[in-house]
Amino acid sequence: MHVWVFPDAGELGRAAAILTVQAYAEAIAARGVFHLVLAGGNTPRFCYESLRDLDMDWSRVHVWFGDERCVPVGHEDRNDRMADETLLSHVAIPAEHIHRMPAELGPEEGARLYADELADAPLMDMLHLGLGEDGHTASLFPGHAALGDERLAIPVFDSPKPPPERVSMGLSVINVARQVVILAAGAGKQEAIARIHAGERLPAGLVLDPKWFVDRDAAGT
Repeated sequence: MHVWVFPDAGELGRAAAILTVQAYAEAIAARGVFHLVLAGGNTPRFCYESLRDLDMDWSRVHVWFGDERCVPVGHEDRNDRMADETLLSHVAIPAEHIHRMPAELGPEEGARLYADELADAPLMDMLHLGLGEDGHTASLFPGHAALGDERLAIPVFDSPKPPPERVSMGLSVINVARQVVILAAGAGKQEAIARIHAGERLPAGLVLDPKWFVDRDAAGT
């Protein structure tokens, strides 16, 4: 594991934002466009609040989502609402560059449509992931059938964490991204990180070569 430890979630978020801008600069220099995957959850909020104040030409950015809850558009539980509130409503990104998961259509249809869109997309330049206390990432949960699904976007039923129906990017997309950073803060994440470090194949431990940005509580230091 490649682990960076920060004093708190705020510092972690700022560092992740800076890493994202560095990835942006590399992508723009090489390809003229930057494909960024956003995560849900509490810790990424600090990153997105920092990222909106950094120097990026958002007209050259495409935003994607690692997972989404199957609730109506605008619902407080949606990851894209959090992204809108913390980042996307504050920057000049064209609406057509925001690739939202249509999870409001249900897991199967939402996943099918997003997989079609991903099939036409290039590799993701930077992919943000969160970490659950059980070791899940995106909406890929330990021991869940969706974990073995090889589609680009995966319908998730009976999630052990509410809401039960979701859409998730699959490992087939996550594990070919140019850079991946996993953001984890809080003492509740400490056990999952330790189990992954010990070699247990929890979902977040199946991500290939990510950078782990954690705070001291999560690291247990």
